[in-house]
Amino acid sequence: MAGMSKKVFAGHAVRHARERLGLTQMDFARRLALSPSYINQIESNQRPVTAAVLLAISRTFDLDITRFGADDLDRIVADLREALADPVFRGLEPTLQDLKNATTHAPTFAHAFLRLHGAMRRLEERRAAQDDAVISVAREVDGGAPPDEGRNLAPYEEVRDHFHYIDNYVDGLDRAAEERNAALDLFARDDAVGVLVQHLRQRHDIVVDLAPADQPDAPLLAFDRHRRVATLARTLDRASQAFRLGALIARFEQSEAIDQHVIDAGFRSATAREVCRLSLQNYYAGALILPYRRFARLARARRHDLDLLAAMTGASVEQVCHRLSTLQRPGEKGVPFYFLKVDRAGNVIKRHSATRFQFARYGGACPVWNVHEAFEQPSRTLVQLGEMPDGVRYLCLARGTSKPAIRYGARERRFALGIGCEVSYAGELVYADGLDLKSATVAPLGVNCRICPRTACPERAFPPLDREIVLDPDRRGVVPFSVRD
Repeated sequence: MAGMSKKVFAGHAVRHARERLGLTQMDFARRLALSPSYINQIESNQRPVTAAVLLAISRTFDLDITRFGADDLDRIVADLREALADPVFRGLEPTLQDLKNATTHAPTFAHAFLRLHGAMRRLEERRAAQDDAVISVAREVDGGAPPDEGRNLAPYEEVRDHFHYIDNYVDGLDRAAEERNAALDLFARDDAVGVLVQHLRQRHDIVVDLAPADQPDAPLLAFDRHRRVATLARTLDRASQAFRLGALIARFEQSEAIDQHVIDAGFRSATAREVCRLSLQNYYAGALILPYRRFARLARARRHDLDLLAAMTGASVEQVCHRLSTLQRPGEKGVPFYFLKVDRAGNVIKRHSATRFQFARYGGACPVWNVHEAFEQPSRTLVQLGEMPDGVRYLCLARGTSKPAIRYGARERRFALGIGCEVSYAGELVYADGLDLKSATVAPLGVNCRICPRTACPERAFPPLDREIVLDPDRRGVVPFSVRD
């Protein structure tokens, strides 16, 4: 069985599955024709879960055995390592094995710790920004942004983490979108927008119109509930129009499934729940335009050529990248990609990962990463072979994208897209052609400077939080300090 070459200790997952089924260990063992003591040893991580047991659980209880792997635990361990690099924990540095033990035996506690640390970081940032808050109040008086705008960061982070831990794949919505696409015969059609407009009119009595020409600043989509009119901005290209209409269809046809997903996720605030609803509507839109099986087959056949896939489907390169990062359907998984979108200031606007690639939860990204170079060469797809501190190598692609200015004096909005996979999958990407993966120069990547263990990096912006720095008044290198190993 693929993926079972190493021992899998997944007692937490087995226990969680059993409890959701409402079974005792004795009943669970009896249904599987196993001894209760064996089940107890598995749940307490005294014994690994074998392939035979996983298959028995899958067949007996119709559960997805791919969710019993160690990938989620690896992510939690990486997040714990980053959190524990905070100076507040100095002198209390647990070993990697300690973190693995804690995560394996008490994953819920590990999540609680990360949530608590995130709350502490946000509180510190709020306190440090008190002067800015005063300015924001003044701006509010003058008609500017509301002073509590920064408080919305926590819900967005909570939703982002939620999608991170479910591999950015939502099975029910994905399959529903695929069925709707087939019913509308929508895949790769030049008139996709027209098909969606007709569907909204016939199925939901909604008229779609364009904003007046004298309203260049109109919202991307505005829906008038009373008149049943959806108005699209004239600035949207056809791919973006189709996406916005797909999200509107999700609002009316998938509201129950979306609400249930939000309830099951257990978000702490009403704002986080609303953010997740919007994210799920957008997820459905992407799956509607690029249905799972047909797009996955096309992506493999065209070896994940981003420009070619965009041209053949009518989607944008960004939509193609985003969709590739979601192809994680159990039993039909595509290449596991990471995907992110950053602005010129280095702010991460989107981030998803079906890989072990770790994004920084706080602070900027690694300056060695080619995603930053995409702003300098926006028309090219940049290719980089990178290695993270854990020794895992990735084929990293980066591409620039932009939103044009709509009037003189306005700024063009530029972004960089990053997408990549582990080198073991590189042969399935056209971008690896001609690249000698064994002898090519490998870029030493990190999560970000504050937790990066690479002491000799000439592009280091900040000293690591968990290492002592050394300043020599008689020597001045590219980086003004050295890091004690």
